[in-house]
Amino acid sequence: MGFSILIYRIVTSLYFKGIFLASFFNKKAKLWIEGRKNLFLALETKIKSLPKDKKKYWFHCASVGEFEQARPIIELLKKREPVAIVILTFFSPSGFELRKNYASADLISYLPADSPANAKKWLDILKPDTVIFIKYEFWYFLLREINKRKIALYLVSAVFRKNQAFFSNWGVLHRKMLSFYNGIFVQDKNSMELLNTIGIKQVILSGDSRFDRVAAIKAENKSLPIIEQFKGEKKVFVVGSSWAEDEKIIFSLWQNYLRPNGWKLIIAPHEIDEQHINKLDATFNKNCSSLLYSTICEKNNAVVSEILIIDNIGLLSCIYAYADAAYIGGGFGKGIHNSLEAAVYGIPVFFGPNNFKFNEAQELKKIGQAFEVKSQEEIVHILTDIDFIEIKKCSAVYFKEKTGATQKIISKIAGHQ
Repeated sequence: MGFSILIYRIVTSLYFKGIFLASFFNKKAKLWIEGRKNLFLALETKIKSLPKDKKKYWFHCASVGEFEQARPIIELLKKREPVAIVILTFFSPSGFELRKNYASADLISYLPADSPANAKKWLDILKPDTVIFIKYEFWYFLLREINKRKIALYLVSAVFRKNQAFFSNWGVLHRKMLSFYNGIFVQDKNSMELLNTIGIKQVILSGDSRFDRVAAIKAENKSLPIIEQFKGEKKVFVVGSSWAEDEKIIFSLWQNYLRPNGWKLIIAPHEIDEQHINKLDATFNKNCSSLLYSTICEKNNAVVSEILIIDNIGLLSCIYAYADAAYIGGGFGKGIHNSLEAAVYGIPVFFGPNNFKFNEAQELKKIGQAFEVKSQEEIVHILTDIDFIEIKKCSAVYFKEKTGATQKIISKIAGHQ
């Protein structure tokens, strides 16, 4: 065990030093470093401004995707315990920068680098009553210190696979981290069975809280007049969180199928920096009329445009409500983005081959709502052959079965039925 801890310290130290070096030329790494300057001093100041003697719930998310799993839990908790203090932390600048003004959290911060000293100092200041980590954040010294202080600790919406370190011969430290949790809420039965094989018994099969989140967004039925005006009576194909490789396929799809068949196209790229947006606009603006979302108020020509490029953040989950089909980006890179935001509307969903780590993607493929594709030809073949009505029916049944994880989690961590 001692050797495993030594290796962990070396690896994490090198990792954090690597981020520091990358900060000289990488924007996200720079935000990671700058966001942690005077972190403890800022935390102390913020904590002092909060009401005393109120129960503190600390939620930690790696980034944006994990936040979407935490969000329904936080909001239901706040509804049940309005005076409770919610502290929200992020590891990644992507999550922090996007949600640093989230109204349902009383304090939002970065997480410090993991070390014995940082873990003690952090908890001395924070003094949480309950800690909830989302999906797969595992920091040994922090978890050990939480456990040592007998603070209630939960892992939520977790997914485990057989090839992970927890189940390997060398995964002693990883298994030790799992033992620190008072409860581990998993998304599927396979994860529960895997944990049971290594002696982890504090496992609860709850499902994924993101289903409750997307169901709530759908029920809210938020109107987007500009998108409604753009759609008109046409079919709309929405591309969400796309990367360059995805956009190459979509460009071919647009030229060869969507435009000739009278579809309109909405693209919401993952990166919305000026350089990428301008390149995207120039690419799709050949022989057709594309429009940036930010310029619609000025030009007021959403109706006549064929392509709409979303150059801001926060609209995508509501835009899917106007889609007749959707493509989720990331499948040719590190992994697909949130497919549930689109699928909840009962439409066919497409994504690239790197989707195997996402349970919902596998389940959506099984019920015939989602399709793994590698080319525009495959998308065309599917679009011309599928039964849109049947997909909507199957989707409705699937989402009805999958909602309810948030209530199960809240019942355990906060005692609310």
